[in-house]
Amino acid sequence: MPGMSLLDACGRPLRNLRLSVTDRCNLRCEYCMPEENYVWLPREDLLHFEEISLLVDVFIGLGVDKLRITGGEPLLRRDLPTLVKMVADKPGLADLAMTTNGILLADSVDALKAAGIRRVTVSLDTLRPERFVALARFNELERVRKGIAAASRAFGELKIDTVVIRGVNDDELVDLIDYGRSVNAEVRFIEYMDVGGATHWSPERVLSRQEMVARLAAHYGGVEAVPATSSAPADRYRLADGTVFGIISSTTEPFCRDCDRSRLTADGMWYLCLYAVRGTDLRAALRDGASRTELERIVTDAWQARTDRGAEIRLALGDRRAFVPLRSLRQDPHLEMHTRGG
Repeated sequence: MPGMSLLDACGRPLRNLRLSVTDRCNLRCEYCMPEENYVWLPREDLLHFEEISLLVDVFIGLGVDKLRITGGEPLLRRDLPTLVKMVADKPGLADLAMTTNGILLADSVDALKAAGIRRVTVSLDTLRPERFVALARFNELERVRKGIAAASRAFGELKIDTVVIRGVNDDELVDLIDYGRSVNAEVRFIEYMDVGGATHWSPERVLSRQEMVARLAAHYGGVEAVPATSSAPADRYRLADGTVFGIISSTTEPFCRDCDRSRLTADGMWYLCLYAVRGTDLRAALRDGASRTELERIVTDAWQARTDRGAEIRLALGDRRAFVPLRSLRQDPHLEMHTRGG
């Protein structure tokens, strides 16, 4: 029944599902897809909308009430509003959101809202055109900003996610908060994470939450912590003028103890942790004729056995290396962060 509480081995509920609808992307961001070539998921393996809808029913029945559509870039999935409409009104689903890079958002935001998307988050790491090209390899900043403006018009508000990299864009914290204020967006700064194997991550490139707060307090004259009211990963802060921003400190202060998130790839692999190297193949079970009851049992057994604390374990390693070697990434595209929805 919707609303039941399915707990993992650490007492964490199954509550949030990140649903990737494609592994393709129209950017090549330094911290996500820096290589020239990638092994893509076979198109025939991608879940059909009807299969996605059935799996969403399974997850809702086991306690999921928050669904976020991701990619790759989700707006590259053809007829996405059709899928949104199929899942938006399911009993028990309290929230349906989407994360996008914003390039195609201006042309689709009204259809997505009409179909049932309730919240939008746009990834934006810089406001400087030349820096955007250096980070993402494509000159698309203007289209991203048009997408943000369209989302602000359609939804009244939105969130902006910014990955902060020391020496790259850490001098734009104030500019991004001011920009967010102008478009009624809450900016969430994300500590640079050592995910994937193709990135150039190093501890020296991480700007910690404490450093971000100190810089912003020095500029704005004080920052007040906002009490947490949910299991959302961002710690939220308020400036003197009421502007709220967030910081996701998953590198220096992981939130594994409260993590209620799992990820379903576009081809039906279910991952219990962003750092998991193995997933559960729900597509295979589905296409082998598994009933809804059988699918529920697969999900239940996997979640109840879950002990994942990937970010905490990575932090404890101290001197970190690439999460996954490059040769392994090329052998299994599921190990790429853009495939499992980041």
